[in-house]
Amino acid sequence: MPPHWKKFIKDQGLAGRETEIPESADLSGVGACIEWLDDEGSRSEREDLYPGIAVAKLGYIPVGGCSIGTGDPYFIREADGEGGALYRIYHDEVREDGFVSQQAIAVVLPDYRLVAKFKNA
Repeated sequence: MPPHWKKFIKDQGLAGRETEIPESADLSGVGACIEWLDDEGSRSEREDLYPGIAVAKLGYIPVGGCSIGTGDPYFIREADGEGGALYRIYHDEVREDGFVSQQAIAVVLPDYRLVAKFKNA
């Protein structure tokens, strides 16, 4: 995980915790219940599971999982750098043979640091 993300998670006390983002704040309009991944969870999502395997080569870094069981993980993108978007990647839209990014990837927050607004929700 990038140093700026690790610092954010530590500073906000989010490691291993859950955050709820309401539908009204989620740019995709569905809301999110996110359990934040530690380094090992991120590595496992990236190396062992889809969609993490498929999107890792595009610079997406898994940072959270759905805490209500949808199976849709959450990512930041390395190229976005500090203050980049938080993304949801729909697991059922990504397969070994590929995916259509417009269907598979949704922006949840335009700046992942906005998570701090909802950490105690």
